Amino acid sequence: MPIIKSAIKRAKQTVVRRERNVATKRVLKDAVKAFNAKPTAATLSAAQSAIDTAVKKNVLNKNTAARRKALLSKTAKEAGVKLAAAKKATPKAAAKPATKAAPAAKKAPAKKPAAKKTTK
Repeated sequence: MPIIKSAIKRAKQTVVRRERNVATKRVLKDAVKAFNAKPTAATLSAAQSAIDTAVKKNVLNKNTAARRKALLSKTAKEAGVKLAAAKKATPKAAAKPATKAAPAAKKAPAKKPAAKKTTK
């Protein structure tokens, strides 16, 4: 057991991080096993999403993730599984219906610069 205060804190942080990483890995492994057991578009999508999440959380290296996703794609191709066509991403403004916003507080008009006096 650590004696120094900072080492005690570091040990506590390590435990929390390990639990978080193990949970992410468990979700990843379950998703991949589910796809391998029954290759469908839904399970393929879930497995790829789990891999991407693990990369985002720095649990998995991006090159490792790319290799695993390639292997999933290869398995899917052999099983004749295709992902559904991805929907085009639309801007948030276009996705929401137009609604009237509450009027904003009026700003005071900007002051005009004083006219310069010319001397002759």
